[in-house]
Amino acid sequence: MEVRVRGYGFSPAQQDEIWRRWRDGESFNAMGRTLGAPIHHVRRFLAQSGGVRQAPQRRSTRHLTAVEREEISPGIAAGMPARQPATRLGRASSTISREIARNGGREHYRAGPADAQAYARARRPKPAKPARHPALRAAVEAKPALCWSPEQISGWLRRHHPHEPGMRISHEAIYLSLFDPRRRHAIDRTLTRRLRTARPIRQPKAARRPSGRGVLRDMVPLSARPAEADDRTVPGHGEGDLVMGSRPSAIATLVERTSRYTRLAATRSGHRDRMPAGWYALERAPGGRGRADRVRSGSG
Repeated sequence: MEVRVRGYGFSPAQQDEIWRRWRDGESFNAMGRTLGAPIHHVRRFLAQSGGVRQAPQRRSTRHLTAVEREEISPGIAAGMPARQPATRLGRASSTISREIARNGGREHYRAGPADAQAYARARRPKPAKPARHPALRAAVEAKPALCWSPEQISGWLRRHHPHEPGMRISHEAIYLSLFDPRRRHAIDRTLTRRLRTARPIRQPKAARRPSGRGVLRDMVPLSARPAEADDRTVPGHGEGDLVMGSRPSAIATLVERTSRYTRLAATRSGHRDRMPAGWYALERAPGGRGRADRVRSGSG
């Protein structure tokens, strides 16, 4: 199925750059700033293909060309063995024999139709397997409603239908059927809402680049705390955490590990970026250590 791809004002070079940055895990905002384009144009350009790039069809240099087929056709019509045109073209005789057999045999082989059929066979994507096997499609579509991932669906089919090739599908094929609009008749694409990420567009395999949002600076990991803090015999070691509400609201907590004395402080805005300020207030309160160390939350 052909899907027309809109350019949204991006040149071919810019489109290649968008796909490269998308594969590297760059965000829509960063791509829009780099290209000097509206963010929604970048998002729509990628969303129209489901995040799956539609590569243009190219003929492999290993395959027979139209010119070579024109060389084969007269010889076959004259009754020559396949070895003669193969030698002249520098091809294996088995290559020429298969070419003749798959295009009607010696009596019906013609260069033009053979070349057109070869191009049609090479087109991608092929009809997806769920579209050709209704039972497989029904089984695959039933599982996302139970919040199953494509990996779980593929593994379940492999275990429960070990001797039925028509009931086997890889998780990658399921993802492509869900996100690629050229495969829209394979699986109900609205089932992307049932995926755990609920995204309508496929994300690149590369991890998203950190943007700095929601990141606490200069934190001290639990693995770096002093050894005496583990057995709780030395007083003065505190452990901080943040309790998030739904309004949103947040409360910073600081627990003294020896006595379990707990101090609380409400953040002013209820957002995560106010958490350090809440801990600073707790540390400076009477009885605190007088320091502003921030420790990752963890079990005590």
